[in-house]
This record gives sequence, structure tokens and C-alpha cells, in this order.
Amino acid sequence: MLLDWGYVAIFVVVGAGMVSLPFAIIALLSPRGTSPHKRDTYESGMEPIGQAWSQFNVRYYLFSLIFVVFDVEIIYLYPWAVVARSLGASAFYSIAAFLAILVLGLAYAWRKGALEWS
Repeated sequence: MLLDWGYVAIFVVVGAGMVSLPFAIIALLSPRGTSPHKRDTYESGMEPIGQAWSQFNVRYYLFSLIFVVFDVEIIYLYPWAVVARSLGASAFYSIAAFLAILVLGLAYAWRKGALEWS
């Protein structure tokens, strides 16, 4: 039984080494010099104008979330469509329920004005 825990200990030591070794190599090989230009927001050679902090309208996030939802829908629909005939009627009804939930979500987003770009 002690031999089994020995394997676990070896695994932990090797795992910790695989995590800490790259950090140690980076710390030893990375350049240490800093300059005022190195601390600029962008190292493009141009002076930054204004602040780097800017707020975005929440509509951008809503559009991206709706896009992700319907993109994931396609990920699930494609494999289902490939094997649809061999799955039978129960698979058809389950995918119909899945699509109905997504259509209800789209109708809700549309009604709330999440798709308006004004």
C-alpha cells in the first residue's frame, strides 16, 4: 500500500516541477532592464492620448452573448442532423424542444430590444 502512495508522491513532485520549472527558467533568462518607454500603455512609439480605460455600451455584450448562444446551437444541431434518421422520433422531439427553447429566448431578446442597434 505504501508503494501506491509512492506513485502519487512521484506524480505530485513531477507535476509541481513541470509547473515551477518554466517559471524558474523565465525568471533566470528574462531581461531586467526597465525604461520609461517600457512602462507606456502601448510600445508603438506614439504617445498615448487620453486614458486607457474606456466604457463600452452594454449592447455589444448582449450581441456577443446572443451570437454565442446561436453559435452553440449550430454546434449541437450539426451532429444531430448527420444521424437524424437513425435516432428515431424521440430524438426529433427532443431537438424540437431544444429549438423551441432557443426560439423563445430569441423572441424574448427581440421583445426586450436587445437586437436594436440604435
